Amino acid sequence: MPAKNLDKIFKPKNIALIGADGNKGSLGFTLFDNLIDWSSGEVFPVNPDEDTILDTETFPDVKEIPESVDLGIITTPASTVSEIVENCGEAGIPGLIIISSGFSETGKQGEELEREIDKIRQTYGMRILGPNTLGVKNPSIGLNASCTEQMPEPGEITFIYQGAALASATLDWAITAHFGFSSFVSLGNMLDVDFADLIDYFGRDPKTRSIFMYLESITDAERFMSAARSFARTKPIMAVKAGKHIDSAENHKTLAGSLATSDEVYDAAFKRAGITRVDTIEELFNCFETLAKQNLPGGPRLAISANSDDSGKIATDALVDQEGVLASFSENTTEELEELLSQSASVENPVNVTREATPSQYKRTCEICLDDENVDGLLCIYTPLGDLEPKGTAEAIIGLKEKAQKPILPCWMGGEKVEEARKILRQNGYSVQSAPELSIKAYLYLNRYARNIERLLETPEELPIDRTPPKHNLKPMLRKIANENRNILTEQESMKIIETYGIPTPETRLATSPQEAAKYGSRIGFPVSMKVQSSGISKKRKKEVGGIVSNLNSKEETSDAYEKLVERVQENCPSAEIDGVIIQEMVVDREIELIMGSRKDPIFKTSLIFGKGGSDATYYRDIEVGFPPLNQTLARRLIEDTKVYNHIKESEGDSDVLIRKLEEHLVRLSQLLIDFPEIEELEINPIVKTEDKFIAMDPEIVIDNDVVQQKHEAYEHLVIEPYPRKYVEDWSLKDGREVLLRLIRPEDEPLEFELFDTFSKETWRHRFFGSMKDVTHEDMVRFTNIDYRREMAIIGLLEEDDKRKMIGVGRLIINPDGDSGEFAVVVGDPWQGLGLGEKLVDSIIGVAEDKNLDYIWGTVKKENTSMINLCKKLGFEIENENGTVKAVLKLRWR
Repeated sequence: MPAKNLDKIFKPKNIALIGADGNKGSLGFTLFDNLIDWSSGEVFPVNPDEDTILDTETFPDVKEIPESVDLGIITTPASTVSEIVENCGEAGIPGLIIISSGFSETGKQGEELEREIDKIRQTYGMRILGPNTLGVKNPSIGLNASCTEQMPEPGEITFIYQGAALASATLDWAITAHFGFSSFVSLGNMLDVDFADLIDYFGRDPKTRSIFMYLESITDAERFMSAARSFARTKPIMAVKAGKHIDSAENHKTLAGSLATSDEVYDAAFKRAGITRVDTIEELFNCFETLAKQNLPGGPRLAISANSDDSGKIATDALVDQEGVLASFSENTTEELEELLSQSASVENPVNVTREATPSQYKRTCEICLDDENVDGLLCIYTPLGDLEPKGTAEAIIGLKEKAQKPILPCWMGGEKVEEARKILRQNGYSVQSAPELSIKAYLYLNRYARNIERLLETPEELPIDRTPPKHNLKPMLRKIANENRNILTEQESMKIIETYGIPTPETRLATSPQEAAKYGSRIGFPVSMKVQSSGISKKRKKEVGGIVSNLNSKEETSDAYEKLVERVQENCPSAEIDGVIIQEMVVDREIELIMGSRKDPIFKTSLIFGKGGSDATYYRDIEVGFPPLNQTLARRLIEDTKVYNHIKESEGDSDVLIRKLEEHLVRLSQLLIDFPEIEELEINPIVKTEDKFIAMDPEIVIDNDVVQQKHEAYEHLVIEPYPRKYVEDWSLKDGREVLLRLIRPEDEPLEFELFDTFSKETWRHRFFGSMKDVTHEDMVRFTNIDYRREMAIIGLLEEDDKRKMIGVGRLIINPDGDSGEFAVVVGDPWQGLGLGEKLVDSIIGVAEDKNLDYIWGTVKKENTSMINLCKKLGFEIENENGTVKAVLKLRWR
């Protein structure tokens, strides 16, 4: 369920506390005591056994409360909760927080109780937080609907968590540090409300500037990814994930399937969604403060200024150990520092101003470093040493933050001597640490977040890829294999699928006799390799049973090797049925060996891997994980994040051409995985670089026979919805010119920029309700790089003068309630009056039908009579609102 009715939980008008108790120390008493001073509405205690609690009249049942209630909070034993939830539903209470424990966390009986409650919830359309939750704190309205007394100050960060111990520690830290939160939410068992709901809700909350999460598990990965991707561009989302070294003991059938751990899949999901992962709780606290108080860096290059040699070296070691980048100063910077500082100072990075420096020299050193174009951020370290006084030095650098657009991280090392200086810096908007390692970590997290956002804003290039290859003939092949009780494809079967998607493979023939082997070897060209083909011998076992021979250089060698190979395999694996022997082009020069593959994750479904391949792939473990669908940018980032990327860049040949080839292969593999939910695991290892191309050797595909034999929903095997091709349509303008209608893609950004250039002032005003302004790259990314679960934009494309033009856009944004959507349509001025506007609105209605919406609506300026008349023609009801018109089309009555 979308983020519907959550206001009733986080901003209620009236609250019923079911299980309120007059006994001090009880859960019901603590909650009521926390709520009693809340001034935004009434709190009604419900307890049939007590008349009053804290001088407040109680009610025997929620149905007896005389006023409407937004939120019910339940603290009674688990066995009583189902009946209470039913009563709340009958009383029309839309939101519930179930504090009570004793549910799925206790075993099967508790799970059954949760299922019972969920059925009741669905009957009444309620939203439930919990069970087994600590509750909610909303400091801005003074709401403490939780079972802990501490209340943080109001702030701009929402903290969402699983785990009571962490919540207590975080609250204690926040209160001590005078750090504020916009909301503080315990999820509990996530019977209903989950991380996705809360990202959706707080992503739209104007009082929340960033979202921090502590999570142990995710229940609905598709919705989680969709919500995070929607808001990560505008609000930082950071997460600590527990269970980093806990991995499932799944028995993967391919090397590709076993290379990526579950935690690496989580890492990849966070990266794809724009979430910055933080490793420890201490670092999470550190990030709270740093993100709230610092500018984002433009890159990883850090300058370090210190008043001692040792502290600068410690900071440098920490930076390098964590794969940060020590900035290289320009010649001008070192010259300025030489003029400023004493001869004993070090003017290279890290800078040592020495113990003789004055506060003004320290400040000027920082300014010079910040002015260097090669510097993205500054760590300024103070140690209580020599004549440089901590308070005066802190006061000297206070004003730097206002001038610099780069992050400045003060680190005042020491104890009591520097405490007042730290306080001064904090009061002036700095995040101050006591050890350089903490400052380095904070900077690198800031940079990681900035890079995540940069990636989300990148515009991919078009790749020359056929996304609709002749694939339908492959489905019967898979059903035949499943019918034979096989789930591992032979090498030739795997190659057929790989080749269909345009991934190059070596020339290959299947020989069934020594004579055929010699003939095929001669035809392919020596040297060749030879491999047994048997459905009973997996890729892993071929070498073990002696089923591989390499570097055969003549007909005689090939014929002789065939007989010996078959004899060996029959001896080592007598039960195997040998179909023949594969004769294959031998790739001798293997300068680079890579691996591509996929596996299905129980949470994030089909994932994709890329990295260093070959026989030592397990030793190096240099792999990155991604998710279909991939585009050119996502494929490039997957490649760049591996260590083998540098090897590719330095190899013989045109590295740009090579990397583009890899991008194409990854996108092709992504499309293959989109089209075939039947694939459980896939491995291409090695992918060998030869001259200016890559060849896919030894592919192996494992299928899920249950999926092969069943009908399934489209794309249910994917965590991110791919490009919906069903909305592609050929259509004609009134003047006969042909137009292609399809959904927008990230690659369309340049075309939409050109469309905007055709808008007159009137067109702009009718679409955007204001005067014309410059449209930024960030704006266009928001328009073109959309989540098809939440938004659809149908564009019209016209071919004119050998150039493709976008001539109009119809957009539908699904509202948080999931029941309705807002639409808008714009057509470029040269193509208005040719019927495209009506076609786009009609197409949007079709999309809304597919999304099962109840109604759609759009806002139209009163003077835009042509659009108003069009809406009337298509059945919209017209409602007048404060200077505008609201056009509403009801699609369903329920």
